[in-house]
Amino acid sequence: MKSYQLIHQLINLVAELEEENQGREASLQDFTGFLLNKVGEPNANNHSNEVRFGSSDSSALNIAYQLDNNIGRLFVFMSRYAKFYIKKALDGTPMQTPEDFTALAILLTHPYLSKSELISHNLQEKTSGTEVIRRLIAAGLVRQWDDDQDKRSKHIAITDEGKKLLFQVFEHTSYVGKIITGRLTVAEKFTLQYLLQKLENFHLEHYEKKTIINKSDLKKLAQEN
Repeated sequence: MKSYQLIHQLINLVAELEEENQGREASLQDFTGFLLNKVGEPNANNHSNEVRFGSSDSSALNIAYQLDNNIGRLFVFMSRYAKFYIKKALDGTPMQTPEDFTALAILLTHPYLSKSELISHNLQEKTSGTEVIRRLIAAGLVRQWDDDQDKRSKHIAITDEGKKLLFQVFEHTSYVGKIITGRLTVAEKFTLQYLLQKLENFHLEHYEKKTIINKSDLKKLAQEN
């Protein structure tokens, strides 16, 4: 049985709980609270079977598997999986990157935006965001024109061709959404959505206020939370 080691750990934890309770029979609720408390304790051996990591530096593994670090690492992996799937959904279209797709989707919901507004909404830096807009204009998916009040500023909007392509792509990106959520139950999806939205609200506020400029800002914000 592949999970024998886990079962052995659980048996040992039940024994430890009974010892704490001076032999009193423990309920499932008792064990759940006890287990959650144990999970929160630092444990040098509390590493999952991560195929990417070796075992030659235990101190590095301990850092990687600290709760916040581990969550951040998993977020990075999820982002990369999502980008891989979205790129497959965009095969055969003028859109080359997930950022092309999200930029066009944002424009679909606005009559027009300035370039800087779109880049900000798409959570991009100016250079990479400008390149996305250039590609979309060259492909005929987006049009631009001068701002009447400020000739230095440009307005951009999705074209009819861009709308048509986007609705064709939506079918395949819907498949991506299904794949990203894996085998989560409906209840788990609602829980995940709630937690991710809570994180989105936190990070968007700092992104819009530009509170993270350098390493010192990272340290300051981390200490505040």
